[in-house]
Amino acid sequence: MIDCQKILEIADRELCGTDMFTVSCKCSPANEVELLIDSESSVTIERCAELSRTIEVAFDRDVEDFSLTVASAGIGSELKDIRQYRKIIGSSVEVLLLSGIKILAKLDDVTEEGITISYEEKQAVEGKKRKVLVNVVHTYRFDEIKYTKEHLDFK
Repeated sequence: MIDCQKILEIADRELCGTDMFTVSCKCSPANEVELLIDSESSVTIERCAELSRTIEVAFDRDVEDFSLTVASAGIGSELKDIRQYRKIIGSSVEVLLLSGIKILAKLDDVTEEGITISYEEKQAVEGKKRKVLVNVVHTYRFDEIKYTKEHLDFK
């Protein structure tokens, strides 16, 4: 089976000095490799192809045959790197907590430990007969979160 760690090392070395970075690398038992990259700005198909060629040159196809796909982490995919979080501060996100609670909120801040989100929630307020919308700000540690995705609302 092909070594994902070696692929990540080659990709990181190739992307060093640019605003691009590796997000993940998955290898199947059939040697189908998927390398996801992202960028502070954008990832072009030409850059993906160039990175793919660089990685393929580093391996001997006679020794180990594999299929390599280099792609940009798409909108709606899970955020895995803190740089991906920083890129979308101020945007809507979908957060699924390990407890099973799903929250749609605005990403306000990101630290090495976790994220701060804000959302509106109806709450009972003293002196009011009906619940009113209150802005809630909450911080979650990364170890409390199953996944975070950028949320696109087409309404």
